[in-house]
Amino acid sequence: MPGTIQTLMRIALTRPPSRRLGECELTHLPRTPIDADLAREQHRGYCVALGRLGCDVRELPATSDLPDGVFVEDRAIVLDEIAVITRSAAISRRDETPSVEAALRAYRPIEHITAPATLDGGDVLRLGRALFVGLTQRTNTEAVTQLRERLAPHGYTVCAVPVHGSLHLKSGCSVLGPDLLVVNRDWVDVDAILATVASVRFVAVDPREPRGGNHLLLGDTVLAPTSCPRTVERIRELGVTVETVDVSELEKAEAGVTCSSLVFSATS
Repeated sequence: MPGTIQTLMRIALTRPPSRRLGECELTHLPRTPIDADLAREQHRGYCVALGRLGCDVRELPATSDLPDGVFVEDRAIVLDEIAVITRSAAISRRDETPSVEAALRAYRPIEHITAPATLDGGDVLRLGRALFVGLTQRTNTEAVTQLRERLAPHGYTVCAVPVHGSLHLKSGCSVLGPDLLVVNRDWVDVDAILATVASVRFVAVDPREPRGGNHLLLGDTVLAPTSCPRTVERIRELGVTVETVDVSELEKAEAGVTCSSLVFSATS
């Protein structure tokens, strides 16, 4: 309608944890019992935190047959111009994709990553117009090539980053601000990032908290797990505002705070 003023909103797609979360895919952690009821309670607290930090939280249908379905970040890369639907290396996770794609079609044109490429969204870190893609057991070099091809028309640079010892790139490195990252250097080759964005600064995780590199930047506030208080203190010393949330049961599934939501902007 002529004269209508559109406002920009931050949407967070989420999905409640399955009661079969304890059957999730694991790569680097031993399997330990997961309290599904507690996981669901913690996820509700996580969604409340997302809302408090400015997100319009939109819940995808709960599914009992997708143990990893709560980790919606892995199923798409959402940029301002386009959404790229990923292809999981874990066959058990491929049925998570259709519901995520259906939700995103209301907001973005869609492209797909196709065989033989495999890609998880947890392996993609964005700094401005540069996307860094972790090479892990979930994401391969063919995915880097395809993502570069899909995004070249939109002016993005796509660079591979070697990752060792963690499930995803963002398990060990995440964004705290426009030029600030938190990182576990034992897991992530930061030289690959510096070669593209030389001005970026890093704060190291506390060595007693090797899994403390996963944080979610929402506006001017970082959402962090309660499991890494020493790393959080290092971040706060840099003047960054941090809010914490307990996701301990989800962490048993090799999760962090980024993977349980798919956050992007849209107009209303």
